[in-house]
Amino acid sequence: MNEEFEMTCFQIITYVGTARTCFINAIQSAKEGNFEEAEELIKQGDEAFSQGHHGHADLIAKDANGELPKEGTMILMHAEDQLMSAEGFRIIAEEFIDLYKKIS
Repeated sequence: MNEEFEMTCFQIITYVGTARTCFINAIQSAKEGNFEEAEELIKQGDEAFSQGHHGHADLIAKDANGELPKEGTMILMHAEDQLMSAEGFRIIAEEFIDLYKKIS
């Protein structure tokens, strides 16, 4: 497997995992009434997610140019799964933050 490809996949997993953690922590902060902290955690999560998304976009461009190895697709599928999971958690976090603001 191409080492650069593998490294990019692991970077995606790392960045979006960090983002997902930030989004989950934002929900917990909002639950405790710490809305400024929750918004800061969303911002931090967005920054980490963006880094992971850029890595994914680079892989898509390389794939379009036929530059990706044919083996190792499981790690890419895992990275994409984590990317989608983090995106879903962001949406849920925003909804929970809004809800906690309304009930407080």
